[in-house]
Amino acid sequence: MSRVEPNDRVIRIRPVETDADYEAWRQVRLAVLPDERAPSIAELRKAETPQRLFLVAELNGEVAAHGVSDRSNEADRASVIARVRPEARRRGIGTALLRRLTEHATAQGFTVAGCSIDDDGSLEFAKRFGYTEYLRQVEQVRRIADEPWPDPPTEYAVVQVSDRPELWAAAYEQVAVPTLPDLDTTAPLDVTAEEWATEWINDPAAMFLAVAGDQVIGVAGLMLDTDRPERAEVAYTAVRPEWRGKAVASTLKRSSMAWAAEHGITEIYTWTQQGNANMRRLNEHLGFMYRTVSVNVRAGLPLEFPEQVGT
Repeated sequence: MSRVEPNDRVIRIRPVETDADYEAWRQVRLAVLPDERAPSIAELRKAETPQRLFLVAELNGEVAAHGVSDRSNEADRASVIARVRPEARRRGIGTALLRRLTEHATAQGFTVAGCSIDDDGSLEFAKRFGYTEYLRQVEQVRRIADEPWPDPPTEYAVVQVSDRPELWAAAYEQVAVPTLPDLDTTAPLDVTAEEWATEWINDPAAMFLAVAGDQVIGVAGLMLDTDRPERAEVAYTAVRPEWRGKAVASTLKRSSMAWAAEHGITEIYTWTQQGNANMRRLNEHLGFMYRTVSVNVRAGLPLEFPEQVGT
């Protein structure tokens, strides 16, 4: 889609198709969210579905924004995200992107769209279209130095997924399914086995499992960053209810921190819902500090678009 603005701005929005398109999409994310890892092209390709729409937006021939519309992990809600490079905001690109993305979500049968926002300007933009806050998440950060490996536990074993790859599917059934409802979200998370296999792990060597007998009882690890290998995001951390209070989560996290130290990683970070006090306290105990607050917003579909709204 192309259109010419009165002041000769040319905005063209097109779907992501080639690896070059995916790289352009990634570069927008890196520019807007410099402290977060961006999925690699291989990860993005692996997660492709007919329902998912990736877009890039050009301003006068240069990629200035990107967007995605997809099924959210929260049941019955679309994830609709439009990001514009800071230098290209308030020129109509975000509005044009949001229109295309929400039209796609509506056509997919969704009646609610949502996203997370990290800055005041983007929050004000979202409010113009009826988005309201419903949840906040906090970012916790930990510097990595010399990290000792924890003492081997006696009641269970700690293994890397790279050594026991067949256990990752078992971790979905035995840990993820019973623990995802515990997260402080307004709707239960709906994560499929395929999404668990493709989007919740990117390096099996950096993911650790606690195994008791023939059962996986806990999971924790890291999502590595191909753009900034000195940094990693903490992956999903959870322990089966009957094993909580026995230092399983802290042992798994300490194992991942020791692994990080041995592989040149100097910073790890994680996002935690503000209502998840137990995980925040564990992270504090392990030396994490606070950095950013992210606001989750949502709105009913279809959206109403005023004639003149710039971003």
